[in-house]
Amino acid sequence: MSHFGAQIVDLGSALLLLTCFAIVAQRRLSACVDLFALQSVFLAATAALVAFLTGIHHIYIAAALTIIIKVLVIPRILKKVIERLNVTRELVMNVNVPTGLLICGGLAMLAFFITQPLIPLGFQLTQGSLGIALAIVLIGFFTMIARKKAVTQVIGFLVMENGLFLGATASAYGMPLIVELGVFFDVLVGMLIVGIYAHRLQDAFDSVDTSQLTTLKE
Repeated sequence: MSHFGAQIVDLGSALLLLTCFAIVAQRRLSACVDLFALQSVFLAATAALVAFLTGIHHIYIAAALTIIIKVLVIPRILKKVIERLNVTRELVMNVNVPTGLLICGGLAMLAFFITQPLIPLGFQLTQGSLGIALAIVLIGFFTMIARKKAVTQVIGFLVMENGLFLGATASAYGMPLIVELGVFFDVLVGMLIVGIYAHRLQDAFDSVDTSQLTTLKE
């Protein structure tokens, strides 16, 4: 049972990683938001499965909060921002899609190389997820660098947070509940701030391209 459970957990983790590549390849902002929501569904399902197999019940709460905040609330906020700013596609990026996908593949291999010595030290159920978690964090960070629109940079940050959550689940069967609640609250407040920031950026430069900030003078 534990071996089969570990395979299912690895499958869920792999689906999270695949959505990272899909986000990097996607230019439509609303599709990026949908892919983030789908990734969060996979994350919640993986966490719930770990909770079921280990009997650690507070992971169920974290999975439920993931559904509420990252699948329902945050995508709704981001789509409202996209709708109000009337920005649908990211036509210009710092790194083009084919190059970005190659870089992400390299980051994934680097993540597995770094975590290889740590795998024997982890829990048997989630050993395969540790490298995937680090790969998701690295790809999320790369997304923040490769994209110019504030919305997709925020999605990159959220992808990083999903990777950290998966890493905590893989390495220690989740964080203490009070820490998880604090993280979810911080992410939610961050989304509200980003909404205000994107509107101010649009008002100042008639664009949500953060590279415009380099034109600011004292």
